Amino acid sequence: MNMQEAKQRARELVEKMTVEERISQLRYASPAIERLGIHEYNWWNEASHGVARSGMATVFPHAIALAATFDPELIGKVGEAVSTEGRAKYNKSVEWGDRDIYKGLTYWTPNINIFRDPRWGRGQETYGEDPFLTAQMGMEYIRGIQGDGEFLKASACSKHFAVHSGPEPSRHTFDAVVSKHDLWETYLPAFEWTVKEAKVSGVMGAYNRLYGYPCCAMPLIRDVLRDKWGFEGYFVSDCGAINDIYANHKFSASLPEAAAAALKAGCNLNCGEAYEHLTEAWEEDLISEEDITEAAVQVYTIRFLLGEFEENRPYSDIPFSKLDCREHRDLNLKAAREAMVLLKNDGILPLDRDTTETIAVIGPNAMNQIALEGNYNGMASEYVNPADGFRRVFSKAEIRAAKGCNIWNERLCSWAGFENMRSEGVAYAKEADTVILCLGLDCTIEGEENGTRNEFFDDGDKRTLRLPDTQMKLAEEICSCCENVIVLLMAGSAIDLGEIVTEKARAIVCAWYPGALGGLAAAELMAGVYSPSGRLPVTFYRDGDPMPAFTDYDMKGRTYRYLETAPRYPFGYGLSYTAFAYSDARLISEDDTSYRAAAVVTNTGKTAGKEKAQVYARYTDSRTVTPNFQLCGLKTLELLPGESREVVFDIPKYWVSAVLEDGTRAEPDGEISLWIGGHQPDERSCELTGTECRKVVLR
Repeated sequence: MNMQEAKQRARELVEKMTVEERISQLRYASPAIERLGIHEYNWWNEASHGVARSGMATVFPHAIALAATFDPELIGKVGEAVSTEGRAKYNKSVEWGDRDIYKGLTYWTPNINIFRDPRWGRGQETYGEDPFLTAQMGMEYIRGIQGDGEFLKASACSKHFAVHSGPEPSRHTFDAVVSKHDLWETYLPAFEWTVKEAKVSGVMGAYNRLYGYPCCAMPLIRDVLRDKWGFEGYFVSDCGAINDIYANHKFSASLPEAAAAALKAGCNLNCGEAYEHLTEAWEEDLISEEDITEAAVQVYTIRFLLGEFEENRPYSDIPFSKLDCREHRDLNLKAAREAMVLLKNDGILPLDRDTTETIAVIGPNAMNQIALEGNYNGMASEYVNPADGFRRVFSKAEIRAAKGCNIWNERLCSWAGFENMRSEGVAYAKEADTVILCLGLDCTIEGEENGTRNEFFDDGDKRTLRLPDTQMKLAEEICSCCENVIVLLMAGSAIDLGEIVTEKARAIVCAWYPGALGGLAAAELMAGVYSPSGRLPVTFYRDGDPMPAFTDYDMKGRTYRYLETAPRYPFGYGLSYTAFAYSDARLISEDDTSYRAAAVVTNTGKTAGKEKAQVYARYTDSRTVTPNFQLCGLKTLELLPGESREVVFDIPKYWVSAVLEDGTRAEPDGEISLWIGGHQPDERSCELTGTECRKVVLR
């Protein structure tokens, strides 16, 4: 069923409804209309990295971890698995007559906001700081979710339109001030590409304001999303955002006026209760019957595309046994492996499973299930934390596990409890051949407007980039008395371990929130079962480096694209157990819309491994500011020792264009070059890896 046919059938059905019935269908909990044979439908469902909040499902690595794979094809397969499990749940729910929240097929994912500030608690839900990477990962996840059949397998939703990335405490009142240049170069591209190329069927508006307008009642919904990009799906408010228009933004004088403002701007569906006031708004002539009908047709178009009203419902043969099945667990482990980023290795890794006798797995995340999951998660049938992972993989060694400290609050343990925890952890560490120090955060403190406020966290956001003092004390003490310390960092954002731990730890692995099998993937990495290939989707800054104010949405000084100082670890960086060399970099062809470039990649090491080949553009323009570099190409290659292969990149000129101060794109009037390699071509990346990128001058 194509969009036009679905819209026609939707219009025919909506025309049979009364105005009051049409209004009732514009709320996320849409009631049944029995006289028309329409069941109730709850639009709210989540699937950021697996079907969430509705029982058993495969818990894949969180979005930021999936971004670290630098592999759009892989995340597309994850999306396919997620929608398969979603259909399995939906089929059973329909059979049971259960149409409550988190049971539908409309998933409010992916979050394609730009992780512009490392303090943002919801950055874990995003694909990182780069617009190209975010667009590529978002498009493939959407394609996986929605499928390519006659009907939508499930409906994906790009969020949060359009400029939204913290701070969490002020998201209901904040007005984002951003230049046209930054709006069109950084904040909007992922939305544009997921709409125009991936044909995403939903878009969600943000809580905050943009240019003074609440994001669910702003002109960009019609002027840009609909008219400029041709978006044909439905637009939904974030939950409670329309109430904010009146209560917090003070944009409207009443709830009926707030509801009317959102509806007329093009917000078709309300997550919340504000659209209960649309009847009053209609009676007061704040909105027309056509406004109501237009929105109802839009939401029913999606329900028709999902096949809800078909006699033979599509995908109804997907069984409940697909939930966290072996096939999906295998994919989950593959994703977790490729998400691991090796930040440091002085040669200690991989560990020898035959000669390593004792391993101490110490730290607050050594046995912490929540640190595997991240937020917006389901419940897996099996979890493997780091301690359990090492027990499985290093079966000949004695594995001793201890918490060592709490994530952040010493006072959670009464009397001498905290000191005893640390003493126990240090004692185990001193007696072990190797120490795995499991540090980081979890989503009880890092996340979405969670109410946690202390010296380290502010309502889900971080106040600082360093670890909480409880963990720093444990880490520094163990690093000062043990020689073979490996840090396993689990968090949804960049963390600075400080100079002592960074210097003394012999290896550092960033695992993010790696999913239900993350502990197994981490242990396998350290045993050399596979060679790490993950890359950083965000910059790891040093704590104490000057940072713009959190509320400042100007990109100056932010992310690798406009950073003015050398970071701890750069965007695009990650080590391997082998080495790759690039040669014969060249431009193959050029047309009006794209460049085709190529290079030869050789595995010069002694281990088979995956390489994440990257292309960065560098260009100058006398009319505007341009990035240091701009990622514009990605490819994954798996090479045996000594093997060479040519890799070809098709690079849209969109990503090699200068964004002028009025927001328009133009061909740069200065030098244009491409850099092909396994990392960003900045000095810090070259210093850390000992390798160079190959330059191709285009002009």
